[in-house]
Amino acid sequence: MAEYVLDPGHWPELPPVHRAFLDRALPMFQADARLAGLAAGGSFITGELDEHSDLDLVVVSLPEASNDVLRDGPTIAQRLGPLLAAFPGDHVGEARLLICLYGPPLLHVDLKFLSTDEFLHRVEDPTILWDRHGALRSALSTTKAEHPQPRVQWIEDRFWAWVHYIAVKIARGELFEAIDGLGFVRARVLGPLVLFQAGVRPNGVRRVEQSVPARVPPLRSTLALHDRESCRNALVATVALYTELREQLASPTLVRRTDAERAARSFLS
Repeated sequence: MAEYVLDPGHWPELPPVHRAFLDRALPMFQADARLAGLAAGGSFITGELDEHSDLDLVVVSLPEASNDVLRDGPTIAQRLGPLLAAFPGDHVGEARLLICLYGPPLLHVDLKFLSTDEFLHRVEDPTILWDRHGALRSALSTTKAEHPQPRVQWIEDRFWAWVHYIAVKIARGELFEAIDGLGFVRARVLGPLVLFQAGVRPNGVRRVEQSVPARVPPLRSTLALHDRESCRNALVATVALYTELREQLASPTLVRRTDAERAARSFLS
């Protein structure tokens, strides 16, 4: 299959900083014989990039060169522009991700290094910017992107233990711990369930204000100040919103952890 390059005239409307970066970086990626192609994900796909958006790039290499390219990631990033900081995404469980900050002007760029084989297994279908021999186009046409969906049973099995944990922290006056726990539940449970119910990609609480504005007030009630009563009220609101979502999304086979729920609610009250 012939080499493919997406005409920049067919890119979505980009802020000047993002476009200038891509204009400079794309030829550098093409010059690296180890690479099979480059794709852009995230808001580039939907055309919703604004001046505050990250630039999410998928750097695809030939399988035999993938380990070498991954090791060489910081050097590759250094060539693309005035690099201020770069570090792997091991803190989010993704060692193939290199998080970069360029500037000035400041621009956050995520470089995800995948082999052509790994590109077959993806959470979204990115926009192909460049494809040397057709491997990226072939992957998109023969395999389907699958973003992990919230598993209500997995959540139900854990939720009431999390409620008890947060309630204990409130009772002991460990309010920073309680606030962190509430944030964890909001990002791992409430946000994904709200977005999933709305038919939107369930990625934490990303763009929930724009995607599901009707759910903003109940989600806002799960925020807490560094105050025991505020934390308790936020936890009560968290429980109320979760149980509402659980009942709306439950499958007939859902096993409700009734004993754990009753005990956690009793402790909280």
